[in-house]
Amino acid sequence: MSRHEQSGEWLPIRGRVRCRLARASWARWLGALAVALLAFSSPPAASAASYAELISSFRHQHGEGKVTIDPVLNRIAQEQARAMAATDAIDHAAFRPFSDRVANLDAERAAENLAADATFAKALAQWIGSYGHRRNLLMHEATRIGIASARSQKSGETYWAMEIAGPKPERIDGARRAGAREKPCRLMLNDLCL
Repeated sequence: MSRHEQSGEWLPIRGRVRCRLARASWARWLGALAVALLAFSSPPAASAASYAELISSFRHQHGEGKVTIDPVLNRIAQEQARAMAATDAIDHAAFRPFSDRVANLDAERAAENLAADATFAKALAQWIGSYGHRRNLLMHEATRIGIASARSQKSGETYWAMEIAGPKPERIDGARRAGAREKPCRLMLNDLCL
């Protein structure tokens, strides 16, 4: 064995053909392979958590934070995917208009990506390749996500819905607001209590 084979810098691929990889790139290569295998081998019924991990990985590569599965967003996504499968059409208003579905979400902002593809990996690739969908995936300060799919009984097409939302808005609780008003004002200047 040569010095390189003993150090682990060589990766045998299909018998005699070898590819030289540095140790750092070896780890990156294995990580990329794991993500690719997960993405391309995941059936439509795979867990939403693994889809969220793929989206979080994509967001991380572009300087954005991780997203986690939100049960409310998952329910909204499932309702939308089922409605699209029932009508056999990609339509943001298949169930109800998007604005109605997220009205009680308690989020500063929300977005939706839809697709009709056999696997999540294909849907994700389509979203990444589309400016508006990519912008939704990379929504600044997004923290929550919901992902669902449904298969049409008529056509057999798989419909995907992804809902993404920003953080819940910060609110001052009633006790703190009430406590602030209990202090007497010595001087009121343009609604500012001094």
